[in-house]
Amino acid sequence: MRSTLVSQFGDPRQVIALVDAERIPPGPGEVEIALCLSAINPSDLIPVTGAYSARTTLPFVPGFEGVGIVARVGTGVTTLKPGDRVIPIGTSGLWQEYLVRPAEWCFAVPDDIDDHQAATSYVNPLTAIRLIEALKSHFGSLTSRRIGVTAAGSAIGAMLVKLIAGEGAGPVGIVRSERSAARLASDAAGEIVVADESRVPSGLAFDAIVDAIGGPFAGELIGQTLQPGAAFIQYGALSGVPVPIPAIQARPDVRFSFLWLRTWVHTAGRPAMEEAFAQSFAGLRTGLFSSRVAHIYPLSRLDEALAHQADPQRDGKLLLDTRC
Repeated sequence: MRSTLVSQFGDPRQVIALVDAERIPPGPGEVEIALCLSAINPSDLIPVTGAYSARTTLPFVPGFEGVGIVARVGTGVTTLKPGDRVIPIGTSGLWQEYLVRPAEWCFAVPDDIDDHQAATSYVNPLTAIRLIEALKSHFGSLTSRRIGVTAAGSAIGAMLVKLIAGEGAGPVGIVRSERSAARLASDAAGEIVVADESRVPSGLAFDAIVDAIGGPFAGELIGQTLQPGAAFIQYGALSGVPVPIPAIQARPDVRFSFLWLRTWVHTAGRPAMEEAFAQSFAGLRTGLFSSRVAHIYPLSRLDEALAHQADPQRDGKLLLDTRC
């Protein structure tokens, strides 16, 4: 079968190889999934660079999110059968034609959710749901709170802005260019500001910030915009740089936390995961969790897909068709 493989850390465009791999039959309690569409997310590429080398074992197949059809089942599997459409989670490996996973880590896709929606129903929607729950845990109610969302022009940023508005709070989408601001304005549910580490508009004041960037920009926001008693929740580091420690130490009046979806997934239990996916599917039906898809690339053209992913002008998510 066609697969991808990372044998050394580095630039994803240089170290992710297309390879021929052995198709392995499922063992007891496992299913083999014929993958259909897989997403390309920053969380897929960051481990490739070696940023998480302490907890990443080489070699590995990238890809955390996608959808496929059960092709074969191992002994003892009673919850799934060949032909069932599922979302496999819990580890990487979705950038290949076939994947073997324990049946307990596969979640059925409702018939009214198409493959494009299913392929983006996991990472962003479940992260957004968890972030809102974390904010509510801190404040109790989000009503009338003013909450900043960095990287608001991203798919998950747009989701968060809508979810925060739905809780009665005032979302402020923070973007780094006028182009992103204009694009977001078409369906944004709140205020939009353009800012980066060299220009944080005066007068900004937040009860909380949900951050996907990290680095010096996050440090500037922490120092200049957070109210006493605020919350700062980081769930990504698109800058590739940690939040400066001095910026955190200077604000003992702020609660800092980091949300890593993988940690929750591996501790929440099956019922909680099923409930989270039910919320994701409901949001997909209403458009709340819909992601704009910029292009679908055959897995055989992975190099083109990775070049497009790195393009700062990219407008939407990229999917890989693992069947070709």
